[in-house]
Amino acid sequence: MDKLLFGISGLPLGDENTKFNYKSGIEHLNKIGLEAMELPFVRSVNVTDKNKDGILTEKLSKDFYLSAHGSYYINLNADEKEKQDKSIERIVNGANALKKVEGRSLVFHPGFYLKDSKEETFETILNNLSLLPDIGVDYRLETTGKPTQFGDLTELVAICKEIKTCKLCIDFSHLHARENGGLKGYKDFYNVLSYIEKELSRDAIEDMHIHMSGINYGPKGEKNHLPFLESDFNFKDCIKALKDFNAKGCIICESPILENDALLLKETYESL
Repeated sequence: MDKLLFGISGLPLGDENTKFNYKSGIEHLNKIGLEAMELPFVRSVNVTDKNKDGILTEKLSKDFYLSAHGSYYINLNADEKEKQDKSIERIVNGANALKKVEGRSLVFHPGFYLKDSKEETFETILNNLSLLPDIGVDYRLETTGKPTQFGDLTELVAICKEIKTCKLCIDFSHLHARENGGLKGYKDFYNVLSYIEKELSRDAIEDMHIHMSGINYGPKGEKNHLPFLESDFNFKDCIKALKDFNAKGCIICESPILENDALLLKETYESL
């Protein structure tokens, strides 16, 4: 990547009279100055042989960045081996669909600790991730927003060191919520980026995939996403740290007001 792109998760909101599909969504986002969209495969993989050509044509004509969020029904540490295998299948199905439209990154939450120790969970998830085929799509492991979910920063960095097809999706809002409001100012965001650079090299900073939104949380972590201006998430200091690190890649906004807050992030970045 040669710069930092800004986009949204899912279809744009538009106005009350507008309904988008993936093709028209790309066109609209490009028109308002955004450069990326994360396709929601969370309940079903909805890139098909019927719509893939239109999506791909629009993506290529607009030089647009596409990623996808994988299924919500993934737990690579499930108690039953059958559920682990089904999780692998869902990841691969999402990656294959994303490849049809020349998308770059498939984002997903790897799993839950359940009754296992952190060490046991790590080994099970690491083993299952090692089974994923290399098809030219990055498997992006997303930092999670609740302490019961596998996926703090150190765990995911350790996996990325072991498996070359796995990369990070840093959800700064999840990290903030997971630590019950732990990312308070510039130094906290700087330290996250510094840790990534130290452990995974400069390459990881120049090929980032980031999620960001305002967020509501409590002692048990994430509750729900909020608009930035209704949350204590310090997006301005986060953006400043990314700018100072000369981070490159893509920021996907998950705010309830999607493209409005994505444009707020881009405008903040360009004002620095």
